[in-house]
Amino acid sequence: MKLRLSALPLFLVATLLVGCGTNAVAPRYTSENPDIMRIGNDRPADPERRVEDLGTYCVEVTETWNSHGRTPDGQTLWAKDTRRAVVPCD
Repeated sequence: MKLRLSALPLFLVATLLVGCGTNAVAPRYTSENPDIMRIGNDRPADPERRVEDLGTYCVEVTETWNSHGRTPDGQTLWAKDTRRAVVPCD
């Protein structure tokens, strides 16, 4: 009986590892919206700053492309970061 109790925790750990390993999500290096993520070695051009009038105040929007790692085949992942700041309306 002692042998069974000591083997049970080992069996549970092995079952947990096998169960979690088979459900791993494979990374997907595509985006249905190329305005937020792109793949390639050339850095995309940053859009110009723009001011949006939101009625009672205005927001200046600055967007920049930054490298966020590499794909397994060595291409650069580019993601667009957006910064917003409240500015006076002209």
